[in-house]
Amino acid sequence: MKNIIKTVVPCFLLMFMQTSCSSTEKSMQSPDRKINAEIKAVDGHLLYSVSFMGKQTITDSQLGAVIDADTIGKSPILERVTQEEITEQYDTRGFHTKASNHCNQYTYHIISGNYRFKIQFRLYDDGVAFRYIMPKTHEGQVRTVNRELTTFRVPSGIPVWFFERSSDWKLKTYAGEWTRTMSDSLHCISSNGPVQGPILLYELGDENYMGITEAALYNYSGMRLEAWSNLSLQVNFTEKEGFEIENDITTPWRVIILAPNLNALVNTDIITNLNPAPDTTLFADTEWIKPGRSVWSWWTEKEGYMTPEYEKEFINMASELGYEYTTIDEGWEKSWPDKWAQLKELCDYAREKNVGVFVWKRSNSISDPNNNYAVMSSFLDSVAMCGASGLKIDFMDSEDKKTIDFDICALKMCAERHLMVNFHGCQKPSGEIRTYPNEITREGIRGLELNKMKQPISPEHNVALIFTRGILNNSDYTPIGFSNPGNTTWAHQIATAYAFTSPLTTIAEDPAMLLKDTRLSEILPFIKDLPSTWDETLVLPGSSIDGTAILARRKGEKWYITAVNGTKAKQLSVPTDFLPVGEWMASIVEDAENSPQATLHRTISVDRNTPLTINLAPGGGFVAKLTLK
Repeated sequence: MKNIIKTVVPCFLLMFMQTSCSSTEKSMQSPDRKINAEIKAVDGHLLYSVSFMGKQTITDSQLGAVIDADTIGKSPILERVTQEEITEQYDTRGFHTKASNHCNQYTYHIISGNYRFKIQFRLYDDGVAFRYIMPKTHEGQVRTVNRELTTFRVPSGIPVWFFERSSDWKLKTYAGEWTRTMSDSLHCISSNGPVQGPILLYELGDENYMGITEAALYNYSGMRLEAWSNLSLQVNFTEKEGFEIENDITTPWRVIILAPNLNALVNTDIITNLNPAPDTTLFADTEWIKPGRSVWSWWTEKEGYMTPEYEKEFINMASELGYEYTTIDEGWEKSWPDKWAQLKELCDYAREKNVGVFVWKRSNSISDPNNNYAVMSSFLDSVAMCGASGLKIDFMDSEDKKTIDFDICALKMCAERHLMVNFHGCQKPSGEIRTYPNEITREGIRGLELNKMKQPISPEHNVALIFTRGILNNSDYTPIGFSNPGNTTWAHQIATAYAFTSPLTTIAEDPAMLLKDTRLSEILPFIKDLPSTWDETLVLPGSSIDGTAILARRKGEKWYITAVNGTKAKQLSVPTDFLPVGEWMASIVEDAENSPQATLHRTISVDRNTPLTINLAPGGGFVAKLTLK
């Protein structure tokens, strides 16, 4: 249920003042009044600013766009303002089950030259978002978005987290390693130049955080951020000469997440809140959209790899683990002599075992928009007829408008055939899971596959992921690699599976090792019991982006505590006051004292009044499953 209260503010044809020392400011507030924003015009330019908890976090920054070489927003005249309060709740998945969308929305109707357009702001208790709505002047109008003038001017001398990779793949697949610099140095820190990929996360001090990203990326190019020496971040696109849009132009939301602590940061719903609700016709029935866990043969590549017989064994092992899916990766189309008949046979066999099948496909083989995606349509028809549950679409390697259009087309066409989608080789999520709930997960993350590529993931990266890229949901990291853990312990490997959030959790490790290696016998129950979505998530005291992530997560009546540690050994006292009253049995897997490739298992009784003491090795981890006695 959505409730909207609308007010029209009586300020018709009010000229913004045009001098540098005097301006007419329009103020906005979040429902709890802790976040404030202002929009004004100075010297013919539209500017905005944002304050959080009484401190300015975005100083005067420019608004506007250049469309067909015309500056939209130059010499603005404010025609009127409308104000609305939006209150709704909806089902979500990942960190928790219910999302709350409560904000104050302000829509500014502006005249720039002879053109009328709108800037829409939404102020939430955990952030600010704004977008431009630029109507067509006639049906079929095609315009070029040359660039946006949007900037975010951030404070000086504060830490900022960003992802880095020493190649142009950094902004193709968003698979960089998370690291930190100071805000003043972001423009010159990277060997790839000043353009960074969202999300950027700033530590504001006093345990306050600010994330800058986008939401509702449809019919537009993905936003990157070019860092300048004056502390501004300029919206930047892949297409240096701009991109075309037909008819109305509605930009994605430019989002400033503001959180008073790490728990609020991890639990923000602002990104999905800014996306439209799903189409009730396309998603009239959603019973076919089922989160779950998947086995995956790619990590192994043993003799017989990528044959139907080999994949059948993975179906058997998925069934033995109690997992819902198996993922057939690259190679099946080329190596199977009768691919469609063999795929159908596999899907039929998997169905008997209560296992669904995800099928890999390279994006450029089905991405020709000139034929209205006829090749994609035909391919998806065949996949659906075989009885597969979903598609793993790979190697988009871009976030230009053409690629974004392809993504949305794929989601729509898959939904029509009741197919889920796992995007790989792609950009960050922007909340599409609300509008297209058949997007079950996506990559856009530096995940465990890098260990196999001899670029092992560091424990510090894993900790930072939980509070940076991880807060955007849908993080297909493919956790658990006991046979190739890099500089982490086995307890760290199982802890990441509980700490990262992906409604389709694909396990990297060979399930034969999971099921048969006696060294894993005490970990196996945690692998079998692993939830793929959570009813509740809490960040516990002692957590830090550069140190240790400690989460309490609830699934049904069970609680889990997981800790992912960086490079320093630690002993921590973890509060358990989130537990309901009663005596709880805690089954624990933790680091062994003398070997990273071993774990200790113990069972203890706990209650909400007794903190839990945990010991973490360098690159270590911890998981406790708590069941009420």
